[in-house]
Amino acid sequence: MTTDRGRRFAVLAVAVVLLAVLVGASLCVGARTFPPGAVWAALTGHDASGARSVVRDVRVPRTVLALCAGAALATAGTLIQTLTRNPLAEPGVLGVTAGAAFAITLGTVAGLSGSQPAQMGLAVAGSALAATVVYAVGRSLPLRLLLAGVALTAVLAGLTLGLRLVYPDALDEYRYWSVGSLAGRERTPLALPIGTILVALAGTALVTRPLGGLMLGDGVAHALGARVRRTGVAVLVLVTLLTGAATAVVGPIMFVGLIVPHLARRFAAGSLPWLVAYTAVLGSVLLVAADIGARLLLPTGEVPVAIVTAFLGGPALIWVVRRHGAVAL
Repeated sequence: MTTDRGRRFAVLAVAVVLLAVLVGASLCVGARTFPPGAVWAALTGHDASGARSVVRDVRVPRTVLALCAGAALATAGTLIQTLTRNPLAEPGVLGVTAGAAFAITLGTVAGLSGSQPAQMGLAVAGSALAATVVYAVGRSLPLRLLLAGVALTAVLAGLTLGLRLVYPDALDEYRYWSVGSLAGRERTPLALPIGTILVALAGTALVTRPLGGLMLGDGVAHALGARVRRTGVAVLVLVTLLTGAATAVVGPIMFVGLIVPHLARRFAAGSLPWLVAYTAVLGSVLLVAADIGARLLLPTGEVPVAIVTAFLGGPALIWVVRRHGAVAL
């Protein structure tokens, strides 16, 4: 037991160190690259190279947003996979992200998304509705859950595209947002979405124990005294808050919640609290690394980070399907 705990702490420590290295790289690289010394001088107010405005006003908030959004999307994926006992479950695949995007688009057409709180409220409401519909339709069978999510994603994507075609003037400002990117998001107020994500991540720690009982099946969880319905509702609320808050700011970014839980599960050895801890850190690692890649892939501009995660997530989804098929976790 002591050996297992020490190994888990060591893995978490390595992940945290890797994250710290990536955060440093994120502050250094971009359209204009600064050496670590210049970045440190900019952060401490002793800048003499002109790096202060770029580092403090652009790269620091962008990196913080990548940390929080990555942890949120990855943790949401872990929660929904554990609740449904489905290795293919992920907010983007199950339509939760598409629900948030559709709600924001619809709110824009109706003139209801003029402020960030309104936009976040729309995103959370859309995520909640999509999660509830998909879970109600497909909770009994993993394959049915996946099919319901894919079908709902296609329907909502079609409706969203239709609204954008019919109302192009009203939706110009959301066209770039719909791609899924961290570029330019540092100019938006971040206190509300980041605060929501942090509160939801703290709430996740409170549901790991009862959710661990649900991993054994609803019948066994009932026999052990777990409150299955209450736990399921709490998990869905956390998933919608995490996904809605992240999507409202960075746009729809898929596959983070699919890739990271499967990587973290290799080190957690069946412990849900450790799985959640690994997932939060590795989710941040993935999105910060993807954002760095998005800045460097093109010599004359940036690739939206959603394209980078999709490039990684497509093969990951194929691997998961080949390995697990329709078998529940």
